[in-house]
Amino acid sequence: MNRYPLWKYLLIAFTLILGLLYTIPNFFGEIPAVQISTNRQAISIDENTENTVKQALAAAHIQDQGMFINDGSLKVRFADTDTQLKARDAIASQFGEGYIVALNLLANTPQWMAQINARPMFLGLDLRGGVHFTMQVDMAAAIQKTLDSYASDVRRQLRQMQIRSGDMVRNGQTVVVPFQAADDVQKALPKLQQNLPQATLTTDGNRLVISLTDQAMAKIREDAVKQNINTLHNRVNELGVAEPIIQQAGADRIVVQLPGVQDTAKAKDIIGRTATLQVRMVSDDPALLQQAAQGTIPAGYELLPSAGNGPPTLVNKQVELTGDNISNAQPDFNQNGQPGVSVTFDGSGASIFADLTRNNVGKRMAMVLIDQGKAEVVTAPVINEPIPNGRTIISGSMSSAEANDTALLLRAGSLAAPMKIIEERTIGPSLGKENISKGFHSTLWGFVVVALFMMLYYRMFGVFSVLALSCNLLFLIAILSALQATLTLPGIAAIALTLGMAIDSNVLINERIREELRHGNSPQMAINAGYEHAWHTIVDSNITSLIAGIALLIFGSGPVRGFAVVHCLGILTSMFSSVVVSRAFVNLWYGRRRKLKTLSIGHIWIPEKATKTVKE
Repeated sequence: MNRYPLWKYLLIAFTLILGLLYTIPNFFGEIPAVQISTNRQAISIDENTENTVKQALAAAHIQDQGMFINDGSLKVRFADTDTQLKARDAIASQFGEGYIVALNLLANTPQWMAQINARPMFLGLDLRGGVHFTMQVDMAAAIQKTLDSYASDVRRQLRQMQIRSGDMVRNGQTVVVPFQAADDVQKALPKLQQNLPQATLTTDGNRLVISLTDQAMAKIREDAVKQNINTLHNRVNELGVAEPIIQQAGADRIVVQLPGVQDTAKAKDIIGRTATLQVRMVSDDPALLQQAAQGTIPAGYELLPSAGNGPPTLVNKQVELTGDNISNAQPDFNQNGQPGVSVTFDGSGASIFADLTRNNVGKRMAMVLIDQGKAEVVTAPVINEPIPNGRTIISGSMSSAEANDTALLLRAGSLAAPMKIIEERTIGPSLGKENISKGFHSTLWGFVVVALFMMLYYRMFGVFSVLALSCNLLFLIAILSALQATLTLPGIAAIALTLGMAIDSNVLINERIREELRHGNSPQMAINAGYEHAWHTIVDSNITSLIAGIALLIFGSGPVRGFAVVHCLGILTSMFSSVVVSRAFVNLWYGRRRKLKTLSIGHIWIPEKATKTVKE
């Protein structure tokens, strides 16, 4: 009656061993490390890289704690942070352009555990320390960028159709294109409507008005946030940050959390920058240059500063090509040996660039880099011949480090709209350790108090309940570790809540067993009936809690979702441990006793039956 078949005992033992194996890595902690990666596809991290690192460390008399190649990067462990900083400087001096040498923290898990993917949970920003940014997207700039792109497409299409037009004027959220005759407008309208399906095109005599509907502007805003999030992901991946959190917060805000980042200044520089590339034509007309020098900028032009304190350059406001068409960007050197950035355009970008250089031979073309809202002409070379392959080198008065950073930003992708940092928080590792300590002790002492109460009140069955509760905690941490989840303070709160909810199931079981004993059932019958009758109540109560957790998981964000994940997993593990595992302990202890008289389940209160004496 109260015996499990052998296979069920073996299954429970297997899950316990597996849970222990995936829980143990969380107790090994982290160790400082230096990560060597590359930002060039032509460079590979291999044994030669490892030998170079060994030679650099030997020359600097620095002892490492082991190194290994994983996910395309070489990771070298060190005993402490002081040795880590010295090693970074020694290693960085041996590698030139194309390599990224960054500080990192690695799990101090034994190699054999790592090979079976038994790794610790990732710690969130509040537990590990790091940097937090809240960034706001400039939606007006996103709409303006879209209208500028439409204007560029219209200009190119009219050039192909050999239809002449005047200077386009952007007026608020519309672009006005003047034509020489109304017939030209009607001739160009069908083709332009086909190429610009999201825009609304209307005619006003010999003018074409391009505007955006409310639905189109809402789509632009939505796409701007998504593209910026994707671009930030690419930039963070270049920095080698493990488990970053980049998510939307509201209609126009993005939250960036980089746990474990030690070089916060470098992270802020890369994340906060908004480098985008624009290709524009330069005007060398002496009359226009003299007018601009006198302080009156000609209509349709901008006077932009040049890199390296060179003279300002008068460039056309019309953007011929943008960084959206860049497929690759790598630090390189121009024909004079000066540092620069080799830019490769995608298919459409290469076609536009080829037409631009073919139609403007002998004229100057400016490469305008916009960073943090400031535009600067990096270089403005003369177009000597058409460039059909879509490749060019941007070079100017930049250092090798500046060329490397610029290539990183352009390669990661241009932002759909500029962003500004409106909130910045840096959490030190010491504060993270304090949070871990407080969360651990709160969970530990809560567990101890619950365990003492259960053992004092329910005696031996209380011991079984505490063992099942321990297994539940083991299963929960093992699953979170196997899923490589990110643990935060709300997650620790969810673990503490799970312990309370899990013991509630054992209380229901124990009380049902007591009730069966009060009704006069034998101990073996009471155990069997108690577990069977309590199971329906346990399922009902846990399903309602699970529904609430799923709702938090679907509609919540950030810390709320972290809490919900741990909460939902804890409900599932508690149902298994409180019923199946605790029943296994009870069966092992009482199941083979045929002449069982009593159960160690605490005091059983049996109400006295009132007798009524009737006197005659």
